[in-house]
Amino acid sequence: MSARREHPLPPSHLVRPAALDGRHFSTLVIGGGINGVGVFRDLSLQGVDCLLVDKGDFSSGATSAPSRMIHGGLRYLEGGAFSMVAEATRERNRLLRNAPHLVRPLETLVPLSSRYGGLLSSMLRFTGLKAGSQPRGLFVVQLGLRLYDLLGRRQRQMPTHRIEQVSHDDAGLLRTSVRWTATYFDAWIRHPEWLVLELLEDAWRDQSQSVAANYCRLIRVEGRTAVLRDEVTGVLARVTADTMVNATGAWLDQTSAALAGERDRIIGTKGSHLVLDHPELREALKGRMIYFEAADGRVCIVYPFLDRVLIGSTDIPVTDPDQVHTEPAEITYLLDALRELFPRLHFAQEQVVYTYVGVRPLGRAPADSPGRISRDHSVVVEPANETRRLPLISLVGGKWTTFRSLAEQAADEVLHQLGRARLRSTSDIAVGGGAGYPSDERILERLLSRVGAALRSPQRAATLVERYGSRAVALAERFAAAGDRPLRHHPGYSVAEVDYLCRDTAVVRLTDLVLRRSLLAIRGELHPALLEELADLAAAALGWDRLRRDAELDACRTVLQQHHHARFGPPGAQAGTPAGASLAPSAPPTIQPLAT
Repeated sequence: MSARREHPLPPSHLVRPAALDGRHFSTLVIGGGINGVGVFRDLSLQGVDCLLVDKGDFSSGATSAPSRMIHGGLRYLEGGAFSMVAEATRERNRLLRNAPHLVRPLETLVPLSSRYGGLLSSMLRFTGLKAGSQPRGLFVVQLGLRLYDLLGRRQRQMPTHRIEQVSHDDAGLLRTSVRWTATYFDAWIRHPEWLVLELLEDAWRDQSQSVAANYCRLIRVEGRTAVLRDEVTGVLARVTADTMVNATGAWLDQTSAALAGERDRIIGTKGSHLVLDHPELREALKGRMIYFEAADGRVCIVYPFLDRVLIGSTDIPVTDPDQVHTEPAEITYLLDALRELFPRLHFAQEQVVYTYVGVRPLGRAPADSPGRISRDHSVVVEPANETRRLPLISLVGGKWTTFRSLAEQAADEVLHQLGRARLRSTSDIAVGGGAGYPSDERILERLLSRVGAALRSPQRAATLVERYGSRAVALAERFAAAGDRPLRHHPGYSVAEVDYLCRDTAVVRLTDLVLRRSLLAIRGELHPALLEELADLAAAALGWDRLRRDAELDACRTVLQQHHHARFGPPGAQAGTPAGASLAPSAPPTIQPLAT
């Protein structure tokens, strides 16, 4: 192994590339999504000093664009993927226990219209044969749910499924053909990007020499030296490492090519989601997710998401993960699926307040449709070569729910390459604000009382506990010391809170604050005056001059409008798309390097 070079770092786990120049790390992790951060956190727990870099913001790829479900993958049982579903249900249960402030149980309803529908096609798929698309009936779904209950019974006792016959009066707003409903439980995550940031901080607490840098692109590898570039300033930095991890998801093959590694391991499929401002639909859902089949057989989900409704998703093969948008046809497809399921409700494009899309990094495998490609994962070790004189560990495939187990598998390979032993498993360690989170209502009331005492506002206390879990106490004291004055244009956030997010969570661009550090964009709560206020606060916290502040504001507006179909009205107006407005995406914005 290379000798360690002493080179002091700033007292933080989140740094800029210039601070890294000349450093040596035992492991360099490329990719700041959930899988890369999971490896970073696991290795740091073992005492391994790691550097994690991402060419964009942390979580800015598929990690920030899931259906926000934490689930076992009920539909994969049809393909015989029992071990994958068992793993996913175990990891779902662990997240419910380890991150209870962000991951919550979700009652899920499956509407059924026939008794034996889809039986033959399901049998054919189970045996590996091609089969046409047929709506699944009561028998197939009930069998699948029995297996699902069995596989997910360990570690947390989720309620078993139930089947109920539906009378015409009880059917509510569902299509009249529905004769039964099957109900079971999975989970959902409120703010996935925040869990990633908590994992980064947890890693640093375990290993103070582990650091992470966003907007830091790997340019090339020369022997054991990695050349990195700051994507904001253009400054280059060189670091050395003993091992390297490729956790770039949909960009895996591109990264491997740059590292003289193997290619053609990944096929990307994009999944688009819509967020609707539709109070009538939200009320009809009664706090439940509905898991249903669209007319073409594609499985879709719709559920209440905060004070909105989330629906997803499409599954379309793509070749370039940097050039994906939610196309108008996808919006039409998802709205049509809702119209078919809820024929008595009205759905229109102006109800869409936000769209987002991510590219699933699926391992290449033969399949008759993108939805049939396995969501399983693997870890591949590529030995050193003449160009790259250090081993490369690549993470192939995977899904959000199973990030911890995939990270553990990859970390074990890294430890093997380093000749080090595992010290501890991450399986039972709470994440971030999940540590010490109340286990019952009585203890929760005490936490709320402590936070409320610092802020003198029970409502504000509830908001902070919901966002930050057990860490709300320390944050409330920090915000109170600064006055905790609410924003002029959004009382749910304070000036002190936005200042904290900018200074302490590696905000580099205004989009980081708006899209990933807060839930303002996805909830459709943005308007011009609020965006201006956020730009002013970010500029004050990060030392931007007027030119940089205006450039960030323009770039943020462009991203919101072209990538998320956001339209800004006056303060208080909804940020949905006006009737008749074009939803055709433009080319993605180019953000040039800016002076700091």
